[in-house]
Amino acid sequence: MAGFPGSIAFDEYGRPFIILRDQDKQKRLTGIDALKSHILAAKQVALTIRTSLGPKGLDKMMVSQDGEVTVTNDGATILKMMDVDHEVAKLLVQLAQSQDDEIGDGTTGVVVLAGALLEQAGALLDRGIHPIRIADGFELACQTAVTHLDKIAELFPVSAENTEPLIKVAMTTLGSKIINKCHRQMAEIAVNAVLAVADLEQKDVNFELIKVEGKVGGRLEDTTLVRGVVIDKTMSHPQMPKELRNVKLAILTCPFEPPKPKTKHKLDVTDVEGYKELRQYEQDKFKEIVGLVKKAGATLAICQWGFDDEANHLLLQQQLPAVRWVGGPEIELIAIATGGRIVPRFEELTPEKLGSAGLVREIAFGTTKDRMLVIEECSNSRAVTILVRGGNQMLVDEAKRSLHDALCVIRSLVQEPRVVYGGGAAEIACSLAVASQADQLASLEQYAYRAFAEALETIPLALAENSGLSAIHTLGEVKENTTVRYWKLLGSGIRNRYISDR
Repeated sequence: MAGFPGSIAFDEYGRPFIILRDQDKQKRLTGIDALKSHILAAKQVALTIRTSLGPKGLDKMMVSQDGEVTVTNDGATILKMMDVDHEVAKLLVQLAQSQDDEIGDGTTGVVVLAGALLEQAGALLDRGIHPIRIADGFELACQTAVTHLDKIAELFPVSAENTEPLIKVAMTTLGSKIINKCHRQMAEIAVNAVLAVADLEQKDVNFELIKVEGKVGGRLEDTTLVRGVVIDKTMSHPQMPKELRNVKLAILTCPFEPPKPKTKHKLDVTDVEGYKELRQYEQDKFKEIVGLVKKAGATLAICQWGFDDEANHLLLQQQLPAVRWVGGPEIELIAIATGGRIVPRFEELTPEKLGSAGLVREIAFGTTKDRMLVIEECSNSRAVTILVRGGNQMLVDEAKRSLHDALCVIRSLVQEPRVVYGGGAAEIACSLAVASQADQLASLEQYAYRAFAEALETIPLALAENSGLSAIHTLGEVKENTTVRYWKLLGSGIRNRYISDR
């Protein structure tokens, strides 16, 4: 077995098998070398999207394997579309995704900060500090920074009567996005959408009631907020009415078709009479199904599945408008908005399970007359839809991502009405607080404290670089003014507020 590649083991019958082929040629990293490899991979990911940070950040163009082009500066989208192989780099991708799921915005910033922390950790490893001591120091420094953020945070007015402060915050969020040419309009749409579904007393926002739908065509300025549900469908028959008022909706997940025999055997029709009987049976079943829907009092049937031309013609004859192939998420949203119940069998349909809407209409777009269905004046009027327009699919997708960030920021303000200053000000304030705390420590963690403070400065440095400024000079000037302001405020006994309004 001397020339056999890999490690050899034997099964219960004494037969040899290879555990790992070419094990002698594999290179395995351990100890500090492995840590340095992980840090290097994470730094590369952070450096890749660092140039996308802030309102002056650059957009990234990504091409998928099938040739689809995406242009965006949304950190979560960039990382999601990157082809990342290294395991630690994948963790940064998951970090951005977690930030997007929990907060909705700030995905680029958290990755840049994580990369900076790992870079500082690498320098501490070179000085011989154990990774556990570095991690403990970072954890304590983080607690100091969060405590300081609580001190400098200011209460923010959130009310349905005065939406101007919320609109300004939404405009700040959209300032770094591609849709900032209709800045104010998009911000107002985001604020109105969140306030429509928000419970300000409970400080809760049901995000499930907000749907963002995109349709290519028109301009970004044509984006509108619909107080209801928009679905990318039309009436199943072109001769059905295009506008209905005081509608009773039957929301069905069963198809308009005769029941199929639940056997594996096939039925052979051997003569004309048998075919006529089968056809008559199908027609009778169609009439029975439509009769059940009409009997329940429905004036519009919304079906998750399709139905053939015969059923469609019969629905037109019976003056029962219908919409087919409506997806599962849309079905659920329609049920929530109209107060209806989703019915899986025609026999279970009753008047109590019908939804109600004041107006159902088709709207047409552009020269191609693309049509969509709008359900408005619903019994639960809190459900809203943002209909995004744009010249091409790439622009519509980016507008949807931008609006999602703005919606999430407004939701966070409703849930926690406090703010700190942006533009790197909060990071500089926390950096000064952590560095000040490090001077009071005698243990080894003081090195991790100072490294954490230096890592926090990466955000304002990146913002200055992306704005075309001299990063070091700009940071030094801001820190100097901030420190002077801090000592003046502290000496005069005014509230401990570190950040100037520059």
